[in-house]
Amino acid sequence: MGAIRVGVVGLGKIARDQHLPAIVGNADFRLAAVVGPGAPAMEGVTRCESLDELFRDGPALDAVVICTPPQVRYALARQALENGVHVFLEKPPGATLAEVAALEQQASTNGRTLFAGWHSRYAAGVEPARAWLADRRIDRVSIIWREDVRVWHPGQAWIWEPGGLGVFDPGINALSIVTRILPRAFFLRSALLSTPANREAPIAAQMAFTDTAGVEISMDLDWRQTGPQSWDILVQTDAGTLKLANGGAVLELPSGIEHGEDREYAGLYARFATLIHGGRSDVDTAPLRLVADAFLCARRETVEAFDD
Repeated sequence: MGAIRVGVVGLGKIARDQHLPAIVGNADFRLAAVVGPGAPAMEGVTRCESLDELFRDGPALDAVVICTPPQVRYALARQALENGVHVFLEKPPGATLAEVAALEQQASTNGRTLFAGWHSRYAAGVEPARAWLADRRIDRVSIIWREDVRVWHPGQAWIWEPGGLGVFDPGINALSIVTRILPRAFFLRSALLSTPANREAPIAAQMAFTDTAGVEISMDLDWRQTGPQSWDILVQTDAGTLKLANGGAVLELPSGIEHGEDREYAGLYARFATLIHGGRSDVDTAPLRLVADAFLCARRETVEAFDD
């Protein structure tokens, strides 16, 4: 089988900074098209304004990567599957759980791969952390994910709208890691969502989970952090405390600190290629379920208005 001919739909920051370099750096793929306003000019790569134009006038494709805001991903992904191509969904895989389930069924019907990509699971420290925790007694877990939204999401109005997730856009990355490294399932007990008076999505969240053995898991999300940013997960065990820092890139164990190479998106594309070659899908919605439960069960408070 030759290189997988892929098109990228949605050319925002994450596509330009991460997806395009990862595709170019993976011999299993050939970047054939980019779709969206402001798509960069690249030698040998077709530029289209819409997916309709791509399928009507563009080159033959084997796969597409959907990097648009989540509110519009369902229609684009379904169109791609109906046109017989494999689909990679940036996180979160959709605006609702039901639409992701519908896409999974459509992919199965069409015999195509659907991949819900959780990039933070491919951070260097995640799999070593999972292995270290597998035979430890876990006593408590704390997640601290605090960053400055003005730095990371300037002027992105969609993220504050229904379906944009607000502070859960980065927070779901933490949940994707924790659902991977902990040996038991966990579920929401309580939550408080803080939403600016002029916005539809929360700017901060405090959450309390419990796993099936009764272990407490706390989560502190806040988009109002200035100065040093915090993307940390601490797991207290009978053998000492494990810490995943810098979004999972740095693993601190009682025996010392381990640094690894940043290969999150390289790992995603290696996984996507494996799935396509094996005729399989990977659509884990566990992180999105936990976020949906927060919106379903949380208490809410209105906080001061927020403007970029």
